[in-house]
Amino acid sequence: MTSARPTRTEHDLLGDHEVPADAYYGVHTARALENFPISGVPISRHPDLVIALAAVKQAAAEANRQLGQLDDTTADAIVRACVEIRGGALHDQFVVDQIQGGAGTSTNMNANEVIANRACELLGHDRGAYRIVHPLEHVNLGQSTNDVYPTAVKIALGTATRTLEQALRGLAGHCSTKSLEFADMLKLGRTQLQDAVPMTLGQEFGAFAVTIIEDADRLREASALIAEINLGGTAIGTGLNTHPRYAALVCERLRALTGLPLTTAGNLVEATSDVGAFVQLSGVAKRSAVKLSKICNDLRLLSSGPRAGFGEINLPPVQAGSSIMPGKVNPVIPEVVNQVAFEVIGNDLTVTMAAESGQLQLNAFEPIIARALLSSLTHLTAAVTVLGDRCIAGITANADRMRQAVLQSASIATALNPVLGYEAATALVAEAIATGASIPELVRRSALVDDAVLDRVFSPENLCGPNDPLRR
Repeated sequence: MTSARPTRTEHDLLGDHEVPADAYYGVHTARALENFPISGVPISRHPDLVIALAAVKQAAAEANRQLGQLDDTTADAIVRACVEIRGGALHDQFVVDQIQGGAGTSTNMNANEVIANRACELLGHDRGAYRIVHPLEHVNLGQSTNDVYPTAVKIALGTATRTLEQALRGLAGHCSTKSLEFADMLKLGRTQLQDAVPMTLGQEFGAFAVTIIEDADRLREASALIAEINLGGTAIGTGLNTHPRYAALVCERLRALTGLPLTTAGNLVEATSDVGAFVQLSGVAKRSAVKLSKICNDLRLLSSGPRAGFGEINLPPVQAGSSIMPGKVNPVIPEVVNQVAFEVIGNDLTVTMAAESGQLQLNAFEPIIARALLSSLTHLTAAVTVLGDRCIAGITANADRMRQAVLQSASIATALNPVLGYEAATALVAEAIATGASIPELVRRSALVDDAVLDRVFSPENLCGPNDPLRR
């Protein structure tokens, strides 16, 4: 029989509570573990958030020391603990569930307690020796959950947004490479899943690249909005219990620590209750997810078959596709990106509802906003990276099949409009459908135009760009 895990006794306004003796967290975190067994996913699942929390606490300690609010010994110990956490230490001690009541109080207290206990150790004392370094009196000095938590979330999102933006630009690069590789490969365009006018496969992949770059640019714009923070506003934005110079100084220190272009909001009361920047960022993430999903739908269609479908391109085979059908290979990379997109779209609705449900001077639902947005950005980043590296980079094309489809399609009669007129071209289409003959074949039979003009009409340059065959 194993012995019970040793504990230490801590105290809060509700009374005494046992905490694991080896834990760096304390009583407030222990109660949160009991109160919020919701998702089973701790805040440590998002290291960017833990690092951001430590950066906020470090900036606060440095600002308070400079303002004479915190002595050098205590401030140094807090800063050292924060530096360790920002370097990856003690992340396993950030244990509270991502979904929690209290507007993020449990997350803030988890950070306060871990930092305080590590600071106590660094000063040669046991964990729980809060007379030396106190989670609230010292680590949380000049702060409230209501300015710490949203600031940390914005810092984490700023990091995650930059990472996603870089991944999108990398994906666009893969598409641009394929655009050049496939520049001379003629194929049919399609509208409403029906044959349309010709294009090149290079044009198709070039369009993918442009639409992805547009989303990367929109992300950069959205990241500017989340760089405005309310740190220094404390409970509701009035700055109660802070030094008059604290808000400006702590933002300066935090900007130096994170490398992000952080600014203090002009109206801290407004900034404490407003979550519009989160809504904006979520909308941009959703936009990107929707467009990536559409691209993946296109890839699945273009590679469908391979014999009984479009079969225009070949996705790289990455795993066997069936437990019963030998040789079957599925488009699993586009499929997983589709599923991430569905998640992001759902997360956007979560952010929308949480933002709308805020009341008066605070939005109590920022934890679910943080969870939704961090999940969206990190999962999208992973999906985008996989799509580029394990799918698009290895795509090959079936040029002969694509060209044959162009020549057999009645839609290329559109190119004859400037030469024969719409009515005559329509008659040719009807005859082609009735007889199965190709449009070029019918035109040659009819001798409606000479071969030189016909060659110009059906040249790739004319079919895929703004050219007038009668003027060349």
